[in-house]
Amino acid sequence: MQPVVIGVDVGTGSARAGVFDLLGHRLGSAVQPIRMWQEPADHCEQSSADIWQSVCLATRAALATAGPVDVRGIGFDATCSLVVVDAAGAPVTASASGDPARDVIVWMDHRALAQAERINATGSDVLRYLGGRISLEMQTPKLLWLRENLPDTWRRAAAFFDLPDFLTWRATGADSRSLCSTVCKWTYLGHEGQWDPAYFRAIGLGDLADEGFARIGTTVLPMGAPVGAGVRGAAAAALGVPAGTPVGTSAIDAHAGGIGTIGATLPGQAAPLERRLALIAGTSSCHMAVSAAPRFVPGVWGPYFSAMLPGLWLNEGGQSATGSLLDHVVLRRARGLALGASPYEALNARLGELAGTAPVPAALTRGLHVLPYFHGNRSPRADATLRGMVSGLALTDTADDLALLYLATVQAIACGTRHIIEACNAAGYGLDTIVACGGLAKNPLVLREHADATGCAVALPEEPDAVLLGAAVLGAVAGGVHPTIPAAMAAMTRAAIAVEPRGGAAADYHAAKYAVFRRMYDDQMAYRALMG
Repeated sequence: MQPVVIGVDVGTGSARAGVFDLLGHRLGSAVQPIRMWQEPADHCEQSSADIWQSVCLATRAALATAGPVDVRGIGFDATCSLVVVDAAGAPVTASASGDPARDVIVWMDHRALAQAERINATGSDVLRYLGGRISLEMQTPKLLWLRENLPDTWRRAAAFFDLPDFLTWRATGADSRSLCSTVCKWTYLGHEGQWDPAYFRAIGLGDLADEGFARIGTTVLPMGAPVGAGVRGAAAAALGVPAGTPVGTSAIDAHAGGIGTIGATLPGQAAPLERRLALIAGTSSCHMAVSAAPRFVPGVWGPYFSAMLPGLWLNEGGQSATGSLLDHVVLRRARGLALGASPYEALNARLGELAGTAPVPAALTRGLHVLPYFHGNRSPRADATLRGMVSGLALTDTADDLALLYLATVQAIACGTRHIIEACNAAGYGLDTIVACGGLAKNPLVLREHADATGCAVALPEEPDAVLLGAAVLGAVAGGVHPTIPAAMAAMTRAAIAVEPRGGAAADYHAAKYAVFRRMYDDQMAYRALMG
């Protein structure tokens, strides 16, 4: 039988599984939807039982498409959502509704704004390793919200998991946590190998420190390290893999995408890692850069030690809404414009017609500008209260109007990436190559505008499901297929340059668009001041 490794990825809306050979070629894959509740709008919740069921269904279906195989290891990644369980492992509600099924606070949930602001006001030294400010998307603000608003949940909770760690726990029964999750979302100090009790006491979560951090993790493992004794009996049957299959310590989904992209071999290019940016572009976008020494970038998360690649420091920028923003702008209007089953393809084609042979097709948006902060800004503004803006709308609502608004939104997202790159380069990076994956990376318009707006070459991995491949890398290391994550990346990941920046008139145009992008933020701040 063919020796394989499995990668499982839980995103915002679905669970996916992929079966890969030992060189990273995908042999089979499958996807299962997962449910989300959004009520009120800034509360986003899921069910861990529903997620686990979808993981198992997707894994069995992926194995069925791959044919007879010998599974050597399995790795999990997931969104950095918060899961609450009791001493028996049963779900504990994280919802103001009281519904016990809703035991997951999704990464994009914004209920903990006040708690995040209070944490930032402490000025704790821990915040230095978060770009200077904690985000309400991270876990300690959400934990504080639970403690203050759902005291019965806080009392009953025996364990708080990051969703990737919940998956390895369900698979193995071993209560370990990932260095990736704990460092990036929970304030674990990876370079010191410890939690900071003073931080937890200062922010109002001193009981976690008093308990010796038992509920949030006392065994923290590097990514890819074997978890427990592998997949246990009941989970093995549910997943369709042999009992004892090695399980790799998990990663956050974006970080798995970084593993699947940033170290990929690029033909004809031997650029060091410190010149590469891994862009994982899906519902939201994450921007990953690594360095040998810690780099403190204001408004950009990190530096995190060994949180993606062992021995290296990670800086993580992000945009809270990219794919979801485009869907918000496009899909609800596309239904009324009869654009067919593939509205993005239709709009891309129409933009090509509108541009004709113009030397700078991007200039179609000369009078139309978007500030993409519809769900706040993650980096480098680090302000969840910011909101989106559009300038230049006309009193028409045609397919061409939608095409131009779509283009302007893509350009705004690309400007956001440029802003993050500039912040990183100002702190010592020399980023000039983007290696992109995720749903948006399949859109040629997104790639072209990112190359021209940032001045960076954009490369694509050979395996389009690079996040799944990154998860499979973790399983390969746990199973001893490859000795280390860098060795597995070298063997299993490959990429090629897809788009080069055009420079010249295109670069000049995007420089002007970027100046408008920066000015729109200043204008929003001015409006706030005027309104008191």
